[in-house]
Formats: sequence, structure tokens, C-alpha cells
Amino acid sequence: MQAQTITLAGGCFWCTEAIFERLKGVKSVISGYSGGIVENPSYEAVCSGKTGHAEVIQIEFDPQILPLEKLLEIFWHLHDPTTLNRQGSDVGTQYRSAIFYNSPNQKAIAEKSKATHQKEFKGQIVTEIVPFVNFYKAEKYHQEFYNKQSFSPNKNEDYQYCQVVIGPKIQKLLAEFKSEVNN
Repeated sequence: MQAQTITLAGGCFWCTEAIFERLKGVKSVISGYSGGIVENPSYEAVCSGKTGHAEVIQIEFDPQILPLEKLLEIFWHLHDPTTLNRQGSDVGTQYRSAIFYNSPNQKAIAEKSKATHQKEFKGQIVTEIVPFVNFYKAEKYHQEFYNKQSFSPNKNEDYQYCQVVIGPKIQKLLAEFKSEVNN
């Protein structure tokens, strides 16, 4: 079976990229923008809320190692799919929860997964499940942000936002999905 690609929006792409790049079977994770009306948007334009894009990650994965069902289970557990246009203190349509599927099979798996995981949440899941139309790679400084060194002599993981928001998500990943994480 060949690698598959799926595009997910679950809040800040720094957070989702740092989670999904750690999984066995993931070949690549690229931060970008999807679901909007403007071609080649900039980060600033997306943050304005006027482009319609969400911050997303595009994941290439091997479904033999990491089935889409498991990938989506991790997606549901590592963000709050019940908050509309928000993840924690990140607010705006660019932080919405969405699954951009590439085939009827991916759509069916996503819809079944959403229904299955709904019972785990008190609120209604508001995650959009929509066909993939476009993807624009985010600026270079956003790629592999958590693992890089950008703001100081330290790695970005020492940046306060990363410590407060991304670090706990990685710890949750390790606690709940240890067998799916690369050593």
C-alpha cells in the first residue's frame, strides 16, 4: 500500500506538527494553510482572519504502520474539537478544527471516527470534514518550529508558548499513545 496524505487543522500548526512528526509511520509533516480563498497567503494575512484559511499540517503517512483510524484517534485526543474557531488562548477562524480529506474512503473513515469519538466529549464536536482543495506551505520559519532554534540561543521548545502549550501536548501523546511514538 502506498503512502497517503491528509491535511488536518487542530489549532496552532506549531503544536500539531510537533505531535504528528513524532509518530511511527509518518513520513513528513508540513505546516501550512488550507481551506481559504486567497492564493499563497502569508502568515499575517491568515492571522487577519480574512483569507478563510486554517493553520494546518499536511501529513504523509504509511497506512500499513499508522492506519488513518489511529492517526485520527490521536488527532481527537490532542486538541479540543468542541471549541469553535479556538484552541486554548489561540482564537480565530485560522485555529478551527478541520479534516481535509483526499478521497471518499478518507471521508468515510473521518466521519466514522468523529461519530465514534463524540461520546468522549461533553460538547458537540465542531470539526469540519471537508474535501481537500488547496494547501499552501507556511513560511520557512514555521517549519519544524518546536525543534528549531529561532528566538534565542536556546531551542524554541524553551520559548514560553512552547513550554506552556506544546510541551503538555507532547507529554499527553507520550502518556496515551506511547506505542505509536518513535523512540
